[in-house]
Amino acid sequence: MKLRANCKINIGLNVLRRREDGFHDVSTVMLPVRELYDELEIEPSGALEFVQRGLAVDCPPQENICLKAWRLMHARYGVGPVRIALDKRVPFGAGLGGGSADATAVVLGIDALFGLGLTEAERIDCAAALGSDTAFFVRNAPQLCTGRGEVMRPVRPALDGYTLLIVKPDEAVSTREAYAGVRPAVPAESLAELMRLPVAAWQGRVKNDFEPHVFDAHPQLARLKESLLAAGARYASMSGSGSALFGFFDDPQRAQNYTPPFDGVFLHRERL
Repeated sequence: MKLRANCKINIGLNVLRRREDGFHDVSTVMLPVRELYDELEIEPSGALEFVQRGLAVDCPPQENICLKAWRLMHARYGVGPVRIALDKRVPFGAGLGGGSADATAVVLGIDALFGLGLTEAERIDCAAALGSDTAFFVRNAPQLCTGRGEVMRPVRPALDGYTLLIVKPDEAVSTREAYAGVRPAVPAESLAELMRLPVAAWQGRVKNDFEPHVFDAHPQLARLKESLLAAGARYASMSGSGSALFGFFDDPQRAQNYTPPFDGVFLHRERL
């Protein structure tokens, strides 16, 4: 079975409060990035096997989240061993949810491969047990995500016809680093309210709470954001905990003509 695990961006990310379980309550809109994806192959096997090619990640293969997803499905449903081959294309440490997408793809793939017939609620529960972004990829459609990210409801930001441009420098930002410097607070304007506005009204109002301290520690990220706005993006922001930045362009030619202000920057463009 072959699967595509596309990534996501976060439109706004408000860290509302720290929870008793050590996690944080957040409010964020997640948007799938359809044309930037990892490829996975999953097939029954006599023994559990994991093979990775493509971009490197910062963990040993035996600790990859794809194997954690299989172990969870084995513990819950008794599924047999599989061979998982991952072709990694989504940059790591970018705030794009590439690892989360891979884990959810394994959950969905095993559900189909073994004929488990799980409901959407059961798939979401399995995915949510593996991380905070993972549940989103069960629906893989624009969602307003709250709680740890696993409480979702559909949202429709007015992005039809825009071009999305994602830029990511060589440096990465860990989730731990991002959360270490954040100051939780409830914003004056909710994301649900702000998503009713046109994209041109978002800048300065739809905020990512990680940006101030992450930009202080990684000034090149602030420079990339400013370069997107200078190039004509109607809205630009950091995605998740970074280090990827993105911009929405209503003029596709401006998005095509964008040149990063320094070398070593990954670029991805797609029409929405």
